[in-house]
Amino acid sequence: MFIHYYMTPSPVTIQAHMYIAEARDLLGHKHFRHLPVVDNDGRLQGMITDRDLRSADPSTVLNADERQRILDRVQKTKVKAIMSTDYLSLKTVSTLDDALLLFEKKPVGALPVLDSAGKVVGIFSLDDLTRAYRSLFGLGEKGSVLIAIENQTDSPSLSRLVQVLEEHNVLFTRLVCSDGKGKEPAMIYLRINTCNIPAVHRAVEKAGFIVHVPMSASQGQPPA
Repeated sequence: MFIHYYMTPSPVTIQAHMYIAEARDLLGHKHFRHLPVVDNDGRLQGMITDRDLRSADPSTVLNADERQRILDRVQKTKVKAIMSTDYLSLKTVSTLDDALLLFEKKPVGALPVLDSAGKVVGIFSLDDLTRAYRSLFGLGEKGSVLIAIENQTDSPSLSRLVQVLEEHNVLFTRLVCSDGKGKEPAMIYLRINTCNIPAVHRAVEKAGFIVHVPMSASQGQPPA
């Protein structure tokens, strides 16, 4: 899935020669936390966040007069003095996988999206990533249920599983296989639309598959 379809297009931007006070006003009025800094042609120069603005504020332990003097000076400081130039970015052809890897690489809440000329055309946040994966895996779709089937080497083929579902008129909208290299065993995850889950379990087990239920390590029993 391409982030192009889930990003916020044409985000609000600011220029490096503008003042911190202007950046603060933009973030405050628009209710977002990340602001791309661009040049006159819209090419990305840096990023500024609400955290950057908070870090620029004077310490609360200062007396009122000194704090106000520093605050006045900060308000007249230009954005380029506090913007981050050590940023990561996405392209319009980047995928959700690309975004996830970048979010894991650097603890940021959003990434700018650039076109081939380096111009900012969007911004993609962690919330956007969550919504995109919800859509990808069908979470929240009316009537949908996720079932897990153990993907063992001696299991029947996936085509047989699909055939069983079709024979019982069970609509499935997602099928994902895991390789078992993490903590969980190799699995087949099915997003199905049915009100009779036990009947589906019986059908797939009759076909030679094993419906998976995690076991408690201490009791050897399915968790309550």
